[in-house]
Amino acid sequence: MIKQIIREKEGYFFIGHILAMFFGLAGLLLVLPHPEFVASLPPIGQSAFSWSMIGGGVVYMILGWATIAIFAYRKLGLWHWLGFMIPALGISLTSELLGTSTGFPFGDYHYLSGLGYKISGLVPFTIPLSWFYLGFCGYLITRVGLEKLSLPVFVKDLGAIVFGSLLLTSWDFVLDPAMSQTSVPFWLWDQPGAFFGMPYQNFVGWFGTGVVFMSVSTLIWRLKPMDFNQIPLTIPIGVYIGNFTFAMVMSIGANFYIPVLLGIFTGILPLVIFVNLANKSDSGNSIPLPFLSQ
Repeated sequence: MIKQIIREKEGYFFIGHILAMFFGLAGLLLVLPHPEFVASLPPIGQSAFSWSMIGGGVVYMILGWATIAIFAYRKLGLWHWLGFMIPALGISLTSELLGTSTGFPFGDYHYLSGLGYKISGLVPFTIPLSWFYLGFCGYLITRVGLEKLSLPVFVKDLGAIVFGSLLLTSWDFVLDPAMSQTSVPFWLWDQPGAFFGMPYQNFVGWFGTGVVFMSVSTLIWRLKPMDFNQIPLTIPIGVYIGNFTFAMVMSIGANFYIPVLLGIFTGILPLVIFVNLANKSDSGNSIPLPFLSQ
């Protein structure tokens, strides 16, 4: 998989995206709990650590967006790239602005510093970027997998919307508890709920927002049909698994195990099923998953 990623133009952004998440995990889980280590660093080391804590989250999300934006443009074309990205950015930002100002559709919460400039003083500009690149990965993986089944096109599209939104929401199952309940949170819930401090409404809002922008994108894509059998999935799979792993390690570090298990069951398991479908040969036999092959 690594060799294939490096050959792709977006592969360098992908590698940077993964490295940024790795350093972020190291800082949040290993360095911050041991302030004596930071104090022992030379001034340049302390400055580098300070910068990474201020801008690290912004960098990894921008790199994730760049990875998928370049991939979508190169492999799907300008129409399909913008046809997914614009609804994803616009609708997710609208949902987030509503959520942080009215409590609908996610519940009452607010963002802290650490994720970049806040649009209208409420939502970091990086948040819609993550909605786009994780939503795109979940939708495309399921849609390519469903293409192998003998189903009407509208059923395949509907399945991609539902399961793509499920994969997107499953990532939040794992990420949200750790990012809002740890010693260095990135957002806080003003409406504590039963699911590790979060209201169940949050996940309904996530799923619903995904369904809305994926439905709009599906209608746009239908205007210019394409052959889903010709789309490689290595980059989308790598981005989804990389972000899921980041969220999983964060939750395990905070001793949140139930969200991890729930995310694996509703996210990783369907992902494996759809990837195996996508890799099914014309003879009907499955071929190895691309992220497990040499």
